[in-house]
Amino acid sequence: MTLPRQRADAMRNRAQILAAAEQLFTEREPRSVTMDQIAKAAGVGRATLYRRFPDPTSIAAALLYEDERMLQERLAYGPPPLGPGAPPALRLAAFYAAAVEHLERHLPLTLGILPGPGRFTAATYGQWRAHVRGLLAAAGAADPEVSVDVLLSPLAPEVYQFQRHTLGFPPERITETLGRLARGVLPDNRIG
Repeated sequence: MTLPRQRADAMRNRAQILAAAEQLFTEREPRSVTMDQIAKAAGVGRATLYRRFPDPTSIAAALLYEDERMLQERLAYGPPPLGPGAPPALRLAAFYAAAVEHLERHLPLTLGILPGPGRFTAATYGQWRAHVRGLLAAAGAADPEVSVDVLLSPLAPEVYQFQRHTLGFPPERITETLGRLARGVLPDNRIG
């Protein structure tokens, strides 16, 4: 069974909505952006907006989806050290670098999606958690189930925002420090 093709105007409306929302999320506190503001900026009616998205969080999630999907693909199938084949410590350091790049590009959006405890139920956190837990297990680290969340905590959007915009640390400094953390926590046993 084939699905009917989307009408050109529906695809155009979706693109307008996503572009307008991305601009608003960049210019303002993401959690303060309303559906009315997005509809107005996109030049679409509220009914058109609500037909596609129930709330601003779902729009932010749609904006982030493609970038997150590509990162997951690189983790699973890309070349080492981010992809398989490198020792766990090097893979964790490479993951930190990729995650910092992701946060640097999309911080307003990540702040707008499931702030606080809701983040832990999001698909991205679950995927990142599975990846880091697997690296911990491969390295023979003690209690990977508890350690994984500790190692992911520096990547919380609020932490990154504080370090980048309140303390003024450049992304390179954050990445370098996280790399040292990865190499300090995981033994370099050269098992990929």
